[in-house]
Amino acid sequence: MRISEAELHVMEALWERHPATAEDLALTLLPAQGWQLPTLKTLINRLLGKEAIAAERDGKRYLYRPLLQREEWLRSQSSHFLERCFGGRLSALVAHFAEDRPLSAEDRRALQALLKEPPNAE
Repeated sequence: MRISEAELHVMEALWERHPATAEDLALTLLPAQGWQLPTLKTLINRLLGKEAIAAERDGKRYLYRPLLQREEWLRSQSSHFLERCFGGRLSALVAHFAEDRPLSAEDRRALQALLKEPPNAE
């Protein structure tokens, strides 16, 4: 599922706290993003159309909650990035980042621990 940068701000707010009304989201997002209320409502409607969020009527307002879980979205984005940019090779990704920012001792220990674990079914 493709989520725009602006839509991601709405998703992050809902992942952090749900259910939430448009007014709840506005209190958080409008000052931080410099948006107007119609912009927020457009983003909410886009996310509803993508079935990333759900709405439940609560009197005269709607309560929104995420259908797309953060971990699921992050896994999908990570896999897409790895495939698109590094041919699916995790070693190429690590090497690329290590060129720009040397691995700390903690990073090296964490990578060594990962390498010692039995591999997942390949």
